Amino acid sequence: MTLPTPLVPRRPVPALDVPLVGGGRFVLGEAPGDAFDLLVFYRGLHCPVCAKYLLELERLEPEYAARGVKVLAVSSDGEERAARMAEKVRAERVRFGYGLTLAEARRWGLYVSRGKGVTSIGIEEPARFSEPGVFLVRPDGTLYYGAVQTMPFARPRFDDLLTAVDFSIEKDYPARGEDVEPA
Repeated sequence: MTLPTPLVPRRPVPALDVPLVGGGRFVLGEAPGDAFDLLVFYRGLHCPVCAKYLLELERLEPEYAARGVKVLAVSSDGEERAARMAEKVRAERVRFGYGLTLAEARRWGLYVSRGKGVTSIGIEEPARFSEPGVFLVRPDGTLYYGAVQTMPFARPRFDDLLTAVDFSIEKDYPARGEDVEPA
């Protein structure tokens, strides 16, 4: 059994190279945001909570962009399902990546679940998929902020995170949680 390993702030994050809905690829570090890359790992098309969450991200993307933050939403869904999710949330600014492998998800410290059939919105869950995670990555490829969930609900709010980005930039606030020495 392979359990997720938490990432450590101020240390390099795993590589991320995924195809994008509409063409092209997202390669972490290739063209980073001036301040951060905001990576939002979502469960997939089957998740109604994800759709609501990503609608809010799409609404706030211009605010993130104004602060030098580039945004990506990514899941282990295939191209067709990822395109349907992008369509569902009327994505015009948020880029949608797809095809995240479960091994990649685990490298990012994400939890993996097994599908339980058709969801409340009538969409079949994949056999296996990753649970949510939100990360802010510095342009140098190090982790600034990370949050992972074992469930689809109780995620970081994007408006709260935007306030944190403002504070972080204004105060040049360092990433916290970097101490990994034994207690």
